[in-house]
Amino acid sequence: MTQILVLNGPNLNLLGSREPEHYGRDNLETIEKRTKEIAQEFDFDIEFFQSNTEGTLVDLIQEAGKCAVDFIIFNPAAFTHTSVAIRDALKAVNIPFIEVHLSNIHNREEFRRNSYFSDIAIGTISGLGAIGYELAVLAAHRYLSDDTRQK
Repeated sequence: MTQILVLNGPNLNLLGSREPEHYGRDNLETIEKRTKEIAQEFDFDIEFFQSNTEGTLVDLIQEAGKCAVDFIIFNPAAFTHTSVAIRDALKAVNIPFIEVHLSNIHNREEFRRNSYFSDIAIGTISGLGAIGYELAVLAAHRYLSDDTRQK
């Protein structure tokens, strides 16, 4: 069974109440439920985690490298613009991943436009709200099913 890890960075535990004009009204539990429903269609085993702590996310990524995780879906939140440590962990485990953002980081404050992850991700989904997670599962399925991709 394909193993998918979904990681969520700081303050995403506040979804639904935090700045709904940027992040929508869905909470993380609702996003997780819908994402897992899509994942079941592809026979993916999917695990969700959220942490406000950079070191915890680094540990989860490193553990993924030891546990045969096939793909990561990652919303780094504020760490998008600050975390070399998480970037290095993702590069070290060499697991393909998609970067997901609920809001469009390119039409927000200037500092939010820089990502430490976009250039090493297989793709980025930004600005589509909660459905971005579901689209990431679909993209992961296509990516993992593509026999022509370089491994």
